[in-house]
Amino acid sequence: MMRARKKLRIETERLTLRAPQHSDFHSWASLRRASEAFLTPWEPSWSSDHLSRRAFTNRVYWAQRSLAGDTAVPLFLIRRADAQLLGAITLDTIRRGPAQAATVGYWTGEAFARQGYMQEAIRAVVHHGFTAMDLSRIEAACLPENAASRGLLERSGFKYEGVAQSYLQINGRWRNHVLYAALRMDRRGKTDIG
Repeated sequence: MMRARKKLRIETERLTLRAPQHSDFHSWASLRRASEAFLTPWEPSWSSDHLSRRAFTNRVYWAQRSLAGDTAVPLFLIRRADAQLLGAITLDTIRRGPAQAATVGYWTGEAFARQGYMQEAIRAVVHHGFTAMDLSRIEAACLPENAASRGLLERSGFKYEGVAQSYLQINGRWRNHVLYAALRMDRRGKTDIG
């Protein structure tokens, strides 16, 4: 079993952001199951074993390898008040060298949506990406009709950059996505991230 060189924890006012652990399985599976109708319009199709312990174990091992190899930063959102799992956020596709960029993706359980948790998590992860990881650019993409996600990105300091045709398969169909980015040295207008 691979272990990350260090355990990453990011603390915010209400959240602890940390890598998934094997002991999170029941909380994760319950939250995903309860939020399935809420999440599936915006996500790639779930495999038949999506909510299985085996699939979750593979996610945990992937998270450990990704953190150790500096290829992704997968984190769970844990509410500090009661240790409740609320969702997840991942800095993925980390590109080093002249790019110094990554892509952020996220999901929130339906019961915890629109309460400011994900904005808190995005701001913390972007700050971590710019300061601790020396990233210059963090990108995000969402479906054009996902007004909640677009608003969240804009409130979090991301700026609209365009449309990517057939960007991802969502719910079984190739879908266009709107592209956003946050820049460490943003000259496109004032932002309070980083």
